[in-house]
Amino acid sequence: MLGPTVPVGESESLPQEYPLVSDRIPVLFDTDIGSDIDDAVALAYLLAEPRCELVGITTVSGEPVERARLASALCRAAGRNNVPIRSGWDHPLAVDPLQPACPQKEILGRWAHRHDFDTGGAVPFLRDAIRARPGEITLLAVGPLTNLAVLFALDPELPGLLKELVLMGGVFTSKNAGAPRAEWNIVNDPHAAARVFKSRAPKITAFGLDVTLRCRLDAEECRRRFKGGALAVVADMAEVWFRKAGQITFHDPLAAVSLFHPTTCTLAAGRAEVELAPGRPAGMTYFTADSAGRHHVALEVDAPKFFERYFGVF
Repeated sequence: MLGPTVPVGESESLPQEYPLVSDRIPVLFDTDIGSDIDDAVALAYLLAEPRCELVGITTVSGEPVERARLASALCRAAGRNNVPIRSGWDHPLAVDPLQPACPQKEILGRWAHRHDFDTGGAVPFLRDAIRARPGEITLLAVGPLTNLAVLFALDPELPGLLKELVLMGGVFTSKNAGAPRAEWNIVNDPHAAARVFKSRAPKITAFGLDVTLRCRLDAEECRRRFKGGALAVVADMAEVWFRKAGQITFHDPLAAVSLFHPTTCTLAAGRAEVELAPGRPAGMTYFTADSAGRHHVALEVDAPKFFERYFGVF
């Protein structure tokens, strides 16, 4: 058990809202690392956060083996060669794949990484890990939800054995007028997302695009901050991303940081649903507030506090 951790650069006297978590939190991380850069940014945080017990990493979407190799490159750079990594499903349940390739794999020749990954190990690994520790595991999923949908279909009791299911996905409020009504992770496999939101996990917390869009840094600021360890690999991967974007939006890292700092975002309880009706755009998400609801969605974020907490662990 670790004692309270004070991030680098903070004084000994922490503000009241900054939670001191003494117990480590066991986390399974399901990711489509290698497309958008924010997955790698989130994994670097989980590897550095001393309160995170990273039980394992699973990959999803096109070229999942290459994505697993990228995850292993970050783990090695962080000195964490013992983290289990498994590759998962490479295609959605019922729609054409939107990201069949893993563009950031081009950096693999410059970084040490494992090569021995076989497609399909993710689902049995997740099942065994969750069943071995009922009521303890937080499953953090930041990509298309195909692995989870297959897992829950094969073992319907499994969602109830989680402590919490945390997702980056969806759009749940209209407060950010610039946010589209459908989000990439959900649209990539809307049928999987619908199945996951209907699962009987004790608590499902979702961080939607409408909130994560408020956490952005431009390319030069990221280059300045991404130094050393796993962040050095992230910096290399980010250069692939910067060919088409001049900034990074910290979608997935917001979900990761909020596991350890719950006051980073304001949440609301209710019911979240995924659109699948014929003639309607598949993947749109809707939220109905209900104080007794099992779903919790982010409404607001303290962006400066988020960045302080993210970079504070490095």
